[in-house]
Amino acid sequence: MNNVYLKNIIRFVLLILFQILVLDTVQFGGYIIPYVYLLFILLLPLDTNKSLLLLLAFFTGLSIDFFENTLGLHAAAVVFMAFARPGVIKFYFPTLEHTRGEEPGLSKLGIAGFLKYSFTLVFLDQFLLSFLEVFSLQDFLQTLSHVLINALFTTLGILITVMLFTPQRSKRKR
Repeated sequence: MNNVYLKNIIRFVLLILFQILVLDTVQFGGYIIPYVYLLFILLLPLDTNKSLLLLLAFFTGLSIDFFENTLGLHAAAVVFMAFARPGVIKFYFPTLEHTRGEEPGLSKLGIAGFLKYSFTLVFLDQFLLSFLEVFSLQDFLQTLSHVLINALFTTLGILITVMLFTPQRSKRKR
C-alpha cells in the first residue's frame, strides 16, 4: 500500500476519533464546537481526483453524522466544502505548482496562505451546516455570527493541530 494512502487512512481515523471523543464532549461558550475533523479534507493531496474528493468528503461527514445523530447535515456541508476546494485553491493560489501527492499544508502555502485557504473552506462548511440546522432565515444575523465564531474557532483548532503534528525541518548548518 502506498504511503500516502496509509497516512490519510490513519489521519482520517485519528481525526474522527478526536472529534467524537474529545471535541464533541467539550463545548466552548455553550455552543461553539471546533470541527477539526475538516482537516482531513483540507489536507488531502492537491492532485486528488474530484470525484474521489467528493466521495471522501461524503464518507467523512457521514461518519460524524453517525456519531452525532445529525441525519446527513455534516455530510452535506463537508461535500459542499470539498466541492468548493479546487476553486478556492485556484482563487488564492493561481500559480501554485505541486508535485504528485503534495498536500496544501503550512510548508506549501505558508501560514497566511494556509489560514486564508482553511478559513474560507471552514466558513463555507459552517455556513451550510448552521443554516441547514436552523433551516430558517428568521434570525439571519444571529446565525451568521454563530457561523463566524465557529469558523474562527475551528480554523484556530485546525492551525494548532497542524502546527503540533507537522514535523519541523531541521535547520541547515552554517
